[in-house]
Amino acid sequence: MLTISSQEYQRNLGKYHDAALAQPVAITQYGRERLVVLSAETFRQMQRHTREVLPVEALTEADRAAIAGSEVPAEYRHLDRELDPHA
Repeated sequence: MLTISSQEYQRNLGKYHDAALAQPVAITQYGRERLVVLSAETFRQMQRHTREVLPVEALTEADRAAIAGSEVPAEYRHLDRELDPHA
C-alpha cells in the first residue's frame, strides 16, 4: 500500500487516483493514516466478501477440525446463559 500525506494527495490528485487503480493509497494527516483510496472494483470485492455465506461443504477437513476443537475462552463462558432458555 502506498502511503502519502494529505498535502501530497491534494497537490497530485490525478496521479494518486490513477495509483489507486493498482493499489490502495493511504492518506495521512499529522502522521496518522486517516483515509484509504482504492479502486471501485476493489471496494466491490471487499463488500462481496463481507457478505459471502459459504455452505459447510466448502470447509476443508482442517477447517472443520479446528471448529470442532475450538472452545469459548473462560472469560466469555458467562455468555452461555444467553443461550439457555431456562436461565
